[in-house]
Amino acid sequence: MVTVAEKGVVGRGESSPNRRFDETPEQSLRAIEALIPALEAGLDRAELQQAMTAGAARNAIDCALWDLEAKLTKTRVWELAGVPAPRPTLTSQTIGVGAPATMASMAARAWSPLLKLKLGGDADIECVRAVREAAPSARIVVDANEAWTLAQLQSFAAAAVSCDVELIEQPLRAGNDSQLDGVRTSIPLGADESFHGLELFERTRDRYQVVNIKLDKTGGLTEALRIKAEAERRGLRIMVGCMGGTSLAMAPAMLLASDASFVDLDGARLLQTDRSPGLRYDGGIIAPFDADVWG
Repeated sequence: MVTVAEKGVVGRGESSPNRRFDETPEQSLRAIEALIPALEAGLDRAELQQAMTAGAARNAIDCALWDLEAKLTKTRVWELAGVPAPRPTLTSQTIGVGAPATMASMAARAWSPLLKLKLGGDADIECVRAVREAAPSARIVVDANEAWTLAQLQSFAAAAVSCDVELIEQPLRAGNDSQLDGVRTSIPLGADESFHGLELFERTRDRYQVVNIKLDKTGGLTEALRIKAEAERRGLRIMVGCMGGTSLAMAPAMLLASDASFVDLDGARLLQTDRSPGLRYDGGIIAPFDADVWG
């Protein structure tokens, strides 16, 4: 968590460094500490984008600066950003990789009607079929987390149509996206690890139909808003995701979620203990957050 103070007012931001992207808490902390002199000298959000590379460290600072500006100006953050106010939003509930019976049991007890199934085992289609049987009215998206080959993707996509799977997220290893050239599946494909920011739109072109925008990848809300606008311009559908974290990490992403096709902001809901005050989850619906949460 980063706090930035001015005139007795404190702004806060939170992020989760991810080893998949060569980030550690220690490395992120060093990057943040190195920027303190520039922040004390008045570094603003626009300058921050050039002063740090995208990632968790920049995200925490960027969101803290948004929060600080909202408090100093007594203006809600979405008004500052020029976007619609957050509205009640359905988030998916993540179900981790497991045996078909285990995943089916979790689906039967799910608190959200939208399920995100983590796959990448030896019985992926059996897992989806078991979940569909256990939760016949649920919406289902799946996330292979780079685990499949192209042949596995094509086989799974053909079999999963009967289970009404709405999205296959990151089926191939990031960097192998060219294998998707000319490939068409009846289930839309989403880019997560393959997509971080504006510079990677060409990697997703004609290969994916959905891009997963996460603040820890974009390096904060400032860049995420630009990426969302460009994705919409290109006709791509949007998923708003998270790396994990408390309500303080989830709240800024709510500014991207109002018209997203898929929202995966269950990080705070999956914690044993969240921040207080925090976001309010009710049956998979996230309520608009109050100013004392963030922004």
